[in-house]
Amino acid sequence: MVKPTKVSNNIRALRFSHGEMTQADLADRLGVTRQTVIAIEQGKYSPSLEMAFQIARVFRAPLDEVFEYPEEDES
Repeated sequence: MVKPTKVSNNIRALRFSHGEMTQADLADRLGVTRQTVIAIEQGKYSPSLEMAFQIARVFRAPLDEVFEYPEEDES
């Protein structure tokens, strides 16, 4: 079983705010499969840094608006 990543994302919301872009449309623009987009959206897979920038560029958004990484507890 694959361990989910701590990185969360707003890809689903961004797709809908950009003309209800489908997962297949995003996959085509990135040159990956729809299954890859699904896995990234669901937090089951973390994209490479290069792909993360490509995704942000598709939405014309800063990287930290697309992806979030939780702050470490300093307790």
